[in-house]
Amino acid sequence: MTAPGQDFAGRRGAALVVGGNGGIGARVAAMLAERGATVAVTHRRTPAEGVASHHLDLGSPDAAAQAARVVADVLAEHGGLHTLVHAAGPHVPMVHLGRVSAEEMAAQLHDDAGGFFTVVRAALPALRESHGAVVAVTTAATTRFPKRDGLSSAPKAAVEAMVRALAVEEGRYGVRVNAVGPGMLTDGMAARLIGSGELSQEALDVTRRNIPLGTFGTADDVAEAVCFLASDRAGFISGQKLDVDGGYGA
Repeated sequence: MTAPGQDFAGRRGAALVVGGNGGIGARVAAMLAERGATVAVTHRRTPAEGVASHHLDLGSPDAAAQAARVVADVLAEHGGLHTLVHAAGPHVPMVHLGRVSAEEMAAQLHDDAGGFFTVVRAALPALRESHGAVVAVTTAATTRFPKRDGLSSAPKAAVEAMVRALAVEEGRYGVRVNAVGPGMLTDGMAARLIGSGELSQEALDVTRRNIPLGTFGTADDVAEAVCFLASDRAGFISGQKLDVDGGYGA
């Protein structure tokens, strides 16, 4: 086992972070690199800076072809793929499910659950060859549901179901599949909800009181969990979800 802080040093190939220019994805990509991994990321609109960034729009009709091209490019450039992190996801407004249209839910399921499957499906042959790891960044809301979060959490629950299914089916190839569920953070989507005014100060105070540690987390907290699950230190862990939520779901 490698020394602490260099878990990915010497690994053949690269780690691919889907959504690597978002608040969480960017920190995951940076931490993987800090710990010895060669890292590639994907972006939907704006390329990430300082790292190989590939365009990938998982909401587009040709998403499967795009995902296959990205994986092929990573393999050609880096000689393999040992880690896949799915941290993609558009801003999702907080709204009661009774006000969500069928079309809106279908679109979110397509982007979140369908997008995750599309990327994993494209990467599986390479991950089987490397006995690699998949980590999906989902949400702590599938453990303890906060009101008005169904449009976000329901599709991510589907992702978590696929995580468990893939862990069962791909374990024979040495592939591990896990999830990390962020709670309320000062980075990423939570920051956007705060900035947009969708979460009032009163709502924030209530949320903070519901967290046993009494504070919000950061993208670093999530990245630590992702990097652990992707590393050999978690070599006997598969089909699990690790909530990074300050005890909210306890």
